[in-house]
Amino acid sequence: MTSENKSLKSKHIFTLVLLFATSLVFAQQTIIRGKVTDAESGDPVPFATVVIQGSMVGIATDFDGNYELKGQAESDTVLFSYVGYETRKKFYEKGITQVINVQLQPKATSLADFVVLSDRAENPAFAIMRSVIDNKNKNDKRRLDAYEYDSYNKIEIDIDNITEEFRKKKYMQKVTSVLDSIDIIAGEDGKPILPLFISESLSKFYFRSNPRLQKEQIIKTKITGIGIEDGSLISQVIGSSFQEYNFYQNRMNIVEKEFASPIGDGWRLVYNYELMDSVDVDGEFCYVLDFKPKNNQELAFVGTMWIAKEDFGLKRMDATMQPNANLNFIEKIKIQQELERMEGGAWLPVKSRILIDVSEITKKSAGFLAKFYSSNKNLTLTAPKPNKFFERTIELEEDAQVYDDQFWVENRHDSLTTTEISVIAMIDSLKEIPIVKTWTELLKTFARGYVEVGQLDLGPWPVLISSNDVEGFRTRIGGRTNEHFSLKWQFNGYLAYGFKDRNFKYGLGATHFISRKKWTTISANYRNDIDQLGLQSDGITDFDNANAFVALSQLGNLIRPFAYESIQVDLTSQLSKPFSFSLRLKNQDFTPLYDGFSYYTEPSDINSPTGTEFTTTEATLKLKYAKDETFIINDNSRISLGTLRWPTFILGYTHGFKGPLGGDFDYNKIDFGISQRLKMGLWGISHYQITASRVFDDVPYPLLTAHIGNEQPVYASFAFNTMNFYEFVSQQYVSMRYQHFFEGFILNRIPLLKKLKWRLVASGNVLYGDISESTLAAQPTVDFLSLDPNKPYSEVGFGVENIFKFFRVDFFQRLTYLDNPDIKKRQLKVSFNLSL
Repeated sequence: MTSENKSLKSKHIFTLVLLFATSLVFAQQTIIRGKVTDAESGDPVPFATVVIQGSMVGIATDFDGNYELKGQAESDTVLFSYVGYETRKKFYEKGITQVINVQLQPKATSLADFVVLSDRAENPAFAIMRSVIDNKNKNDKRRLDAYEYDSYNKIEIDIDNITEEFRKKKYMQKVTSVLDSIDIIAGEDGKPILPLFISESLSKFYFRSNPRLQKEQIIKTKITGIGIEDGSLISQVIGSSFQEYNFYQNRMNIVEKEFASPIGDGWRLVYNYELMDSVDVDGEFCYVLDFKPKNNQELAFVGTMWIAKEDFGLKRMDATMQPNANLNFIEKIKIQQELERMEGGAWLPVKSRILIDVSEITKKSAGFLAKFYSSNKNLTLTAPKPNKFFERTIELEEDAQVYDDQFWVENRHDSLTTTEISVIAMIDSLKEIPIVKTWTELLKTFARGYVEVGQLDLGPWPVLISSNDVEGFRTRIGGRTNEHFSLKWQFNGYLAYGFKDRNFKYGLGATHFISRKKWTTISANYRNDIDQLGLQSDGITDFDNANAFVALSQLGNLIRPFAYESIQVDLTSQLSKPFSFSLRLKNQDFTPLYDGFSYYTEPSDINSPTGTEFTTTEATLKLKYAKDETFIINDNSRISLGTLRWPTFILGYTHGFKGPLGGDFDYNKIDFGISQRLKMGLWGISHYQITASRVFDDVPYPLLTAHIGNEQPVYASFAFNTMNFYEFVSQQYVSMRYQHFFEGFILNRIPLLKKLKWRLVASGNVLYGDISESTLAAQPTVDFLSLDPNKPYSEVGFGVENIFKFFRVDFFQRLTYLDNPDIKKRQLKVSFNLSL
């Protein structure tokens, strides 16, 4: 054999040996797959590190907590770790493919103290953050002209922290058979949960920037929950419209609180940062920054973010509410997001996961978990759609709740997990337990105020029994038809009886829903009852928190009570997204039930006869402009969710008719109102309301404006809290009510007080008004005061809310008209204020 042949043979042998050795290596290669989840919530843990101990073989979990680890190492142990969790170890077998699922136990959410560099050495995270801020406008999705995407949303609500003591409670013994399944859902290391609700929705989301409008068309919804029968209301609030978390905003509204974004303009004032690493994420080179608040009670986050080097856009976010934040009943808020760059340069979220952990109110009770998941696909830049397209912010397709199981198999973005399938089965079992049905009905009755009996709602129960000096002991029964009766018609009625005056009071009414899309309705109502002067809503003043105040006003001594008989017809319609109108025709008889009232039958002639009873016939046209107001429909009623950024304007005109239509007076009246909620960043939140009114004619004083005073110990935002009942009456007036909620801004920074988590509130009310000389002369008896047009009524107040988490105390100081009889210059008001 020649040396050349020997050399060739040696090469073949070497190649065969190399191939054999390589095949042995690959044959023995270890592949480990699995999922990392949170032991308390069951949610996936994205971005967690999975590594073979003592080696470079490692990987990070994806957004859904999944991982696949390939490689060889001497160690037989895999480490699972992530910030905020206890590190777990798991043994594996070498050379085979295997599945290892792990549940990580959360620990106190905090980051190690950041290294403070000397003045000469700048924190390297700051340079990155400055670039993030400089590029915010380019990367924020709100700067895109228009876009749309398909959205899949999933919500689950559970009872958690189920202790043995809670299981042993008498009412929980009735669900023992279902509780036995809890441990199966919890998994090997997880805490048991008792599911109450799970939903899925598919929708189409649309956005345009100028003007800034959005719309969600909810295509399909699937709801399984205890106490859920129809689900049409819930179907409107489980889509992506209510799961919008944009970290490019300086402040993010979460559970009605304003949280500071870690990439907000005030980043240096609120947060500390540390550059931890630089990694490749889906082909995008990213800086990894940890962040934590400077003040441990700030409404802010602790967490990690991944910033793309190319344009300093936010690629990933993992943010958790800091545990000491000034927030009630919320133990944890965790937001995880993964974003994708659009062609236009801005970043849109493709996956989001939000966890809200509601803590136990008492040590013996359980808590709640609310878990939200959102997946967006087919993100597309489009031409802006016309404004008319956005008239309805949330639109529920008529067949949204009509589907089969195969539809969801084919269309949901992600398959349901085994745990989620078990959750649905458990909820179905719970719904059939008698005690669960009973408690569900009781809670529904308490929340709605009505007891549902087939096609009727009986109530409202809070006015079933009352007592006052005119009627004595009063009982009332009433009801209305519900959506099971008709979606086109609703009828209502009530009957009341006073055991002192021995009179029946009653009312009947009907509403026809002409168009639910434009929410156009026409209604007619008849009432024969009693009321009090000055407590009627004018449709301008914000009476949102009037329930407790009005309920107390119905007890004891009534304020200038009167009997009335009225017929009223109302037509309302939403003309466009911002514009709505209402037209009211009303005829009412007025009979005073107090002494001292009379009026001239011809107000302009003081020599005319006097009377004590009169009739008014009037027409009122009211226009409302609310640029970004959002509504949801609840059966046969429409609920306003308020406006986000813009003020609300209301203008009303009333004309009183005299003559053949039955009225005793001709008069004209104009009302105007403007209100707004202002976000003030670190300073908190402000609310203001400006109202004005003028009656242009001489009329009896019950037709003027009696400003609402408050002699009760209960605080009322719509009242003047140091003014007596019926102290001032105006023919024309302008008023402003202002409240500022500091949240924890001031008291959070006082060492001893910050532990109490109290929050300051400042208030101020100003009123200008007067009555013309001719109108005063038209009153045979003047037993009220009018304001000096050059001297406003004014009061200021400060308060502390969140006392024991439930109470608010306000101190008010009256600044003007201090010589009026029987007044109190200072008032202390309390209120029950369940605040997060």
